[in-house]
Order: sequence, then structure tokens, then C-alpha cells
Amino acid sequence: MYKRFIAIIFCFVSSQLLAQNASTIIPGNNTVLDTAKQVDLIDLARDLFSIKDKKERVQKDKRVYFSFLPIGASVPGGSGRALITSTTAGMYLGPRATTNISSANFTPYLNFNGRFGLPLRTSIWLPNNEWTIQGDTRFLVYPQYTWGLGSANGYLDRVMVDYKYIRFYQSVLKRIKPYVFAGIGYNLDYRVGIRSDDPAIDLPTFTNYERGTSGNSFSSGLSLNLLYDTRNNSINPLPGAYANIIYRFNPKVLGSQNTWQSVYIDVRKYVSLNPAKPNQQNTLAFWSYFWKALSRSTPYLDLPSTGWDPGNRSARGIDQNRYRGRTLFYLESEYRRDITANGLLGFVLFTNVNTVSGSGTLFKSWHPAAGSGLRIKFNKATNTNIGIDYGFSQGYRTIMLNLGEAF
Repeated sequence: MYKRFIAIIFCFVSSQLLAQNASTIIPGNNTVLDTAKQVDLIDLARDLFSIKDKKERVQKDKRVYFSFLPIGASVPGGSGRALITSTTAGMYLGPRATTNISSANFTPYLNFNGRFGLPLRTSIWLPNNEWTIQGDTRFLVYPQYTWGLGSANGYLDRVMVDYKYIRFYQSVLKRIKPYVFAGIGYNLDYRVGIRSDDPAIDLPTFTNYERGTSGNSFSSGLSLNLLYDTRNNSINPLPGAYANIIYRFNPKVLGSQNTWQSVYIDVRKYVSLNPAKPNQQNTLAFWSYFWKALSRSTPYLDLPSTGWDPGNRSARGIDQNRYRGRTLFYLESEYRRDITANGLLGFVLFTNVNTVSGSGTLFKSWHPAAGSGLRIKFNKATNTNIGIDYGFSQGYRTIMLNLGEAF
């Protein structure tokens, strides 16, 4: 019975197949696991509609892949539910055995209440992974709640901030040794018409922060990037490790309204509890990042904030922007386990905690969240799951729907 139920879900959420293969950063580890005994939504849809294959499903060496996923879900930041679509295109720019797949992910959304977004994220891998080019471009009308600096305000003591947002990030990294890349990037953040949604509330007064809390905010700068990655699948990481260091500096000579710098350090580790069965999910995952604005002239909306990591995946169970400060430290752990032996269904248990500077001392005030989630195998060839997570923290509850794991 559950097979028919899951297949019906598949019919609603996907019209094409996601075939993105996130292989290792360096050549030599692009092995494809034996998926003969695994089951995914594609298999169930074929069973449901009696579609017979003359040949057994194999992972073909295609050059271009597409996926399309329409969903209705809550948009972070307090603007209600929205219609969200996700379209992914991927292609190989070099030999598949030694080159990661290049991808472009376009995820527009609209909530019919004055909020919409056109985000495009790209990941380009040149032949043999000698170079990688990472991009993040966004055009957003983005009203969101803010609670000021630190954690002194209660959940209901908040203000809706309205603005339009343009982001353009591009980074180019060269492989300098196995698993290690280094490079430079350009980062632009342009926010237009920053104001409180309530004319009676003065945003600079509420936040006790002058820079970037009214009018326009323009930040333009360069970044130095150092990447280490031993994972063999970034969509659903198996045992391995990841570390990323980004130092950003924004001088006035590049157009920034203020000169400011920041540093972002991201570390992740994945530990298999059953390495003898690589097809069976039984994994502990750990994630931590440290994010610090090094200058007091940093615009308010460029300050470290929960849910504003580069992938916007952190602080599950906590409203986006809930905690903001000049320094943010974050920890998360997750247990991932299959429910069915064929890998079709699984579950996760997660917990996270953060601390920010602002209204108090860093490491003195901690803000926890927790939750659990269901995993449905979307594509066994790439080990891609549909994730349905429920997260909660003090004063806040939410359900999140994602394609792929949070980290």
C-alpha cells in the first residue's frame, strides 16, 4: 500500500528525473554504488503505471540532466506560504570519471502577497576538476521580520523589514593539491528601499543600528576562498569531511558605502555507523560554522544572521533572521537512518544551537532547536532524497520541504 501512496506523491512533485551526480572533488573516487537492490520513486511510478523496461535501469553516461519540482511551502522570514518551483540543469564539461557534474539551480517563488524571488545558483566544474566556478545570483522582493541585535527581544517583539535585494556572487577556485582548492571571488549585495513595514516604527531606533537600516545599502567586495572536500556525494554526503574558509573585504574603491570585512569558516564531518553496507543509510553528520563581521561599519543586513549561511540551510526550527549579531557561532548534528531495507524510506533526527553577540556576550546565551524528518528516495542513482522536516524552537514551529539533505 505504501508503494502506491509514495508513487502518487511522486506524480505530484516531479515531472522529470533528477540525475545530478555530486562526485568527489578530485579524480579517482567517482565510483557508482550498486543500486540493484535499492528502490526509488521512479521504480514505484513504473510499477504503479505498469511501465515495463526491456533493460535493467543503469546510470547512463549522459551529458545533460534536468529536473523540475513544484511545491507549496512556507517561505522563511515570516511572509507565509508560497508557490515554489525548482528547476535543475546539469552537464559534464569533461570526462565523467574525472570531472564533477556542473549544475544550475533556478528556484523562483511567489506568495501572492508582495513577495517573490528569482534565485539562481551555479556550480561549474572544468575538465578533470582543475578549476571550479561557484555562483549565486538573486533578485528578490524580500520583506522579513527582524528582532534587532542579539537575543534580548522576545519572539513577538519584532518588526517587518521591507526591501528589494540584488545579490551577485562569483568565485573561481583552482585545485592546488588533492581535495584542496583556493581562489578569489567577487561579492555584491544591493538592497533598495529598506524600511519598516509599520510607518510608526523607526527601524534605526528599533535595531539601535544606523548603517544599512534605511534607504539603500550597497556592498561590493572581493573574497579569498579556501576549500577542502573529501565527500563523494554533496547531495547526500557519505563518510567524509568538508571545510570552507571565506574572507571578504569591501573597500569603497569598489563601490561599497562602507569599508568592512568578514570571515566565514564552515566545517562538516560525516561518520558512517555501518561502513560494511554502503547502500544502507546509518550516518552521523556534524556541522559547525563561525561567522564574524570584522568591522563596526558592516551594514545591518550584511551582519551574520541565522538562516543566512551561503546555502540558507542552517537553523532548522528557528525563524530566519531570528538572531543577528557581529559574531555568530553555530552547531548542528543529525542522525540519518533508513527505515526500509530497500532505501525507499528513511528518517532523520536533528538538533542545532547558535549563539550571537549583540545584546549580550557570545557563548553566554544559547538558542537551541530540534526536529525530525521523513526521507523518500527520489533517485537512487544519485542518492537524492525528498526531505520533509518538522523543526521547533521557543515560540516557533515549521515544516520544511527540500530536495537533498540540509548539509
